[in-house]
Amino acid sequence: MTSRKVVVERRIAAAQGTVWEALTDLGGMERVLSSVSKTEVLTDGAFGVGTRWRETRRMFGKDATEEMWVTASEPPRRYVVEAESHGTHYVSEWLMRADGPATTTVRMTFTAVPAGGFTGLLAKVLGGVGARAVSKAIAKDLDDVATAVEGRSS
Repeated sequence: MTSRKVVVERRIAAAQGTVWEALTDLGGMERVLSSVSKTEVLTDGAFGVGTRWRETRRMFGKDATEEMWVTASEPPRRYVVEAESHGTHYVSEWLMRADGPATTTVRMTFTAVPAGGFTGLLAKVLGGVGARAVSKAIAKDLDDVATAVEGRSS
C-alpha cells in the first residue's frame, strides 16, 4: 500500500480559539466552507474524540457525501478526522499554532491510503493529479475560514 500526503498551511489573522471554533462548529460548517452544502451530526455532545458526522461537499464537479469521525482532539491546537471511502482510508490532521494574540497558522495534512487491487492501482495512476486537486481544495477551505473569522475576536 502506498499513501499519498498533501500538506497546506495558511496564516489567518484571528486568534487561535476563534479559528478552532470555526473549524469545529459542525453546525456552522455550511456557512464557513463554500464547498460544503450540508452537514449532519450523528453524535451528541461537544466536538471531540468520537464525534461523527456526514458532510456533503462539491469535489471534482460532483456532490459527495462522506461520513467522518474525530480520532484525536486537543483544543484549541489540534484535531484529527478519519474517513473511509471507495476502498481508501483518509486522515486529516488540523494543527492551529498561535503566532500571537490575533494570528494563527493553520496546517492541514491530508493522507490517503488506498487499499490494494484495482482501486489502489487507480489511486497511484491518478495520484499526482488528485494530490494537486486536494491541495487546491484545502487551500480554498483555509481561505474560506480566513474570510469567516478575520476581524472577529476570540
